[in-house]
Amino acid sequence: MSLASPSRSKVSGKGRLQFMNILYPMLGMICLSGLLVIALLASRLPSIVKYWGKLQFAEHAEELRPNLPRSLRLITENHNHIFEQPTLFFATCAYIHMAAQNDATHVGLAWAYVGFRFLHSIIQVTVNNVTIRVVCFICASACLLAMILKEVFKFA
Repeated sequence: MSLASPSRSKVSGKGRLQFMNILYPMLGMICLSGLLVIALLASRLPSIVKYWGKLQFAEHAEELRPNLPRSLRLITENHNHIFEQPTLFFATCAYIHMAAQNDATHVGLAWAYVGFRFLHSIIQVTVNNVTIRVVCFICASACLLAMILKEVFKFA
């Protein structure tokens, strides 16, 4: 008896690659999240080492954050943002994959979402131009909503 999922075992060869495509943008978003974790750790480790054993002053992040240098605040804020709306993206992609609803439109929208979130992150941790960030956020949100609505209207 095979432990492979039924939806996977029915699709083989080139078709399997097409079925898996929605997972690649998910992996792209996971990689972006991982890069931001690395940036956060790299920016914080010198202070952690310096104050090792005397870190209680950092007990409440909301009290510490205003005292951080701007560059560290931007990394922290972007790290927090990347774990907010993208959770809905992950759930949406997982649903599309499990429901075998993968198609070129979903994959294109998913990659566009990842691209806009990547641009949003680059802008936020560098120049932090809020106007451009908002445009990236709106575009990413539109991609995500289009993916969700595409699925919802299949049942209407």
